Amino acid sequence: MGSKYKLVPQLAQVFAEIGGTTALDAFSGSGVVSYTLKALGYQVTTNDFLNFPSIIAAATVENQSELLTADEIDAICGDACDDRDFIQSTFDGLYFDADDRAFLDSAWSHIDQLTDAKHALAVSALVLSAARKQPRGVFTFTDLRYDDGRRDLHLSLREHFRERAGDYNAVVFDSRQPSRARCGEVSAIEGEFDVVYLDPPYAPPRDDNCYIKRYHFLEGLSVYWRGQQIMQQTKTKKLAKKYTPFSYKRTVAQALRETFKQFKDSTIVLSYSSNAVPDAATIEAAMREVKGSVEVRQMDHRYSFGTHPAAQRRTVSEYLFIGR
Repeated sequence: MGSKYKLVPQLAQVFAEIGGTTALDAFSGSGVVSYTLKALGYQVTTNDFLNFPSIIAAATVENQSELLTADEIDAICGDACDDRDFIQSTFDGLYFDADDRAFLDSAWSHIDQLTDAKHALAVSALVLSAARKQPRGVFTFTDLRYDDGRRDLHLSLREHFRERAGDYNAVVFDSRQPSRARCGEVSAIEGEFDVVYLDPPYAPPRDDNCYIKRYHFLEGLSVYWRGQQIMQQTKTKKLAKKYTPFSYKRTVAQALRETFKQFKDSTIVLSYSSNAVPDAATIEAAMREVKGSVEVRQMDHRYSFGTHPAAQRRTVSEYLFIGR
């Protein structure tokens, strides 16, 4: 996903300038901006229309103190509690070897017994394990064509899980401010916020920007495919596409206008890319329809395809629109 990790220092400066006590991250994605807002002392509400980003936010933003214990991690990495084999049978020969697929089923037999923040931590660690193990971190192909010898590609998923569980435990902290994570459409969000951060899918000039196409396995894994529609006829066993108007060039401009209007009483901070539509002038004009002051800041940013150091990178301009 379009992680804002490298832009966090600039975003943190903007949020510090704005001030306030309550913040909404309406398209939370990787969760790095929500986590930054929490670290800055905001009461944070996170939202995403996909399940796995919402679960990651529940583990790292909403969660203030719960950790996975060593015994719980050992149990998840141990023998299965039952004989479930959904992942083994559904994805036979796809993505991971037989031992790794068996581990995913086994891990879920234990995760199903966890609740609340511990459940979110375990699912987040499992999702990140699968993302790290899969070449380039996307699930549009099913083989190891991009195996470049990286350690992540050759650890077992069980080994990954132990490391990733430790990673997630390490970032849990108590901000002394309540936060919550939700999953749903932006238009359904209720409440008042001092700051609203928007980082919607960037609509490309051609085709669409479909996160499900790239991350369908992570989305399914995060809920053990419960309630998900698998397109069985596809080679990748991808999920049915979830519609959002922000992903299409024909609908994104109106979707942005409606979102600006929805949060007109908040300070709005929008991230958007120069290689997407609409262009910066159109976005600025739309924001000015509800905001008396609109500032546009431009930053150079490199986007990577994949998670490995040699991933192809493109330099584009990242715009920050700040509407007060």
